[in-house]
Amino acid sequence: MEIDPVQGVLRELEAAADPNRLPGMTRFGIATGRALGVSVPDLRRMARTIGPNHRLALGLWDTTVHEARMLAGMIDEPSRVTASQMDAWVRDFDSWDLCDQVCSNLFDRTRFAFGKAEQWSRRKPEFEKRAAFALMAATAVHRKDAGDEPFEAFLPLIRASATDERNYVKKAVNWALRQIGKRNAHLNRLAIAMAGEIRAIDSKAARWIASDALRELTSEAVLSRLDRRR
Repeated sequence: MEIDPVQGVLRELEAAADPNRLPGMTRFGIATGRALGVSVPDLRRMARTIGPNHRLALGLWDTTVHEARMLAGMIDEPSRVTASQMDAWVRDFDSWDLCDQVCSNLFDRTRFAFGKAEQWSRRKPEFEKRAAFALMAATAVHRKDAGDEPFEAFLPLIRASATDERNYVKKAVNWALRQIGKRNAHLNRLAIAMAGEIRAIDSKAARWIASDALRELTSEAVLSRLDRRR
């Protein structure tokens, strides 16, 4: 009898699982109610073996198993991902690691990436809003095909959310600002200027976001690297 591909992958995940990992995951703020305890390196090895597979990715996501969803983001095909799929998946995010892995392994490579980052920045749920800024950060790193304009457009959105005190949101806002500012010298200047504006806001979250970003964006290491890229 032929084994269903999704069930076959679930069996592999269960074989690779180490339940002793779960308490550590919980300490790092990862939801473990549907987790098995499979490491990210093991998931990446599985993804390389499986290869791109959109249909299998959809099936793995539907299992609701944490690591199956992480793996889905690693094997899905960006060209086949739809806007409605992205909206459905982002509503399922229940941990920062799932959010960040899917945004930086899959969503950032889709044709909808820039539009969804803008749309999701207005969302209220914590991980949906985090996804907006994780996506901004990931596109800043991975989208070598894009010009400066989309990232310039992200900066006011970063400012608008800089007063969000929720831990997983403010850290992602900071992440987005730093990654945009490290993309090239022009964006570095704009990101530093925006960090200055954010620092002036009467908000503990805003001050932390700005100070942390400025520390990196004005560092000798970053400025020297950007200068070499000119």
